[in-house]
Amino acid sequence: MSETLTAAAPFAAELEAALARSESEGIRELRTQAAERFRALGFPGPKDEEWRQTNVGPVARTRFARPAAVEPAALERAIAPFRLAGTAELVFVDGRFLPELGAGELPAGVRFDALASLLGAGDAEVERVLGRRARFDNHPFLALSTALFEDGAVLRVAPGAVVERPLHLIFFSTAAAEPTASFPRTLILAGEHSQSTVIESFAGEPGARYLVCPVTELVAEPAAVVDHYKFQRESKEAFHLSGIAVETRRASNVSTHSFSLGGAIVRHDIRCALTGEGSEATLNGLYLVVDKQLVDTHMRVDHEAPHCASHELYKGVLDGRARSVFSGRIHVHPGAQKTDAKQTNRNLLLSDDALASSQPQLEIYADDVKCTHGSTVGQLDDEAVFYLRSRGIGLEAARSLLTYAFAADLVARVEVPALQAELQEFLFAWVPQGEVVRDAV
Repeated sequence: MSETLTAAAPFAAELEAALARSESEGIRELRTQAAERFRALGFPGPKDEEWRQTNVGPVARTRFARPAAVEPAALERAIAPFRLAGTAELVFVDGRFLPELGAGELPAGVRFDALASLLGAGDAEVERVLGRRARFDNHPFLALSTALFEDGAVLRVAPGAVVERPLHLIFFSTAAAEPTASFPRTLILAGEHSQSTVIESFAGEPGARYLVCPVTELVAEPAAVVDHYKFQRESKEAFHLSGIAVETRRASNVSTHSFSLGGAIVRHDIRCALTGEGSEATLNGLYLVVDKQLVDTHMRVDHEAPHCASHELYKGVLDGRARSVFSGRIHVHPGAQKTDAKQTNRNLLLSDDALASSQPQLEIYADDVKCTHGSTVGQLDDEAVFYLRSRGIGLEAARSLLTYAFAADLVARVEVPALQAELQEFLFAWVPQGEVVRDAV
């Protein structure tokens, strides 16, 4: 038996069970295609170029069980630290929607459906979009998630609706006697001329070992405005292997901000397609990693229509023996004239053992464009540290102030007050002498 088939074997029973579910023809066909693709791909190894720097051996060697049902009341205290004031909250535990744990009234203009309730209903709109942009042809974990998802959130924002209260989806993973795996899915359909904000939070019980393979698909209809945030603070023993797919149509504007603060092995596969003329996308991210944590971000932005703009800024702070990988590609298609695209990745290393790999790329097939890309990897500026010390600030406090300033740039771009405050508190706790930094800023 080949190495690939052996690696895929741990989920063989789960794949068979998923394909046997009673669901609509469209969902069953999607699952079948994804299952066949995962069986063919298996878990990626060192010979797979897209995964060459990310060793998922610990995931492949772990046997994951199906999460058991939980009592909602028993989780109130565990989930409380991850709630955000002023938001309408929907809570998913181990990949399943638990309505009892929700908080805040769903604002007018938004329709929510638990994905599990639609799988047998033949919802034409959902089936038309699901899996179309989150392509799994060459992405084994996207294929696995598409084959095995059970539940998730379908958010439909009505045309013309201005949704002032942010929608907050909490995906929480519990601790169990043996590692578990969940595959939540989010589908955001923003109607024409609508405005909305969606936050996805991923968290788990401290010390819990589990696998989360979430997939988020976002479609912005003409002139829609969507502000999307992904806040990942999984257990330090967890594996988070995710996909985000964005599609912008004429004159729409989408921003998605990703914050990776937890997890042992974290991978984000992000794909954005600007398909409508005059649309715009902003994709920003911040990762803070310590010890032996690994965060891998693979991004592709496709400019398929003219007069579109995309801007990406990803920053990382690494300490201990942490590692990061950033691979970003801007692909300008023929005919996508007047493209304005900029991609930047900056990494700050706080220890000699930390390692950051950065590979921004441009692929341009149009001749009237403005595209730039760049990356930096380095340590704190000795002159800046000396300047702060000359003002009476201790060495460690000076280093912490500069580290905070480097990361706070992205935190300041968050437009949800409760989320921004939560990120600031995390940053104060993360840097040494955080109280000194708090007083200084």
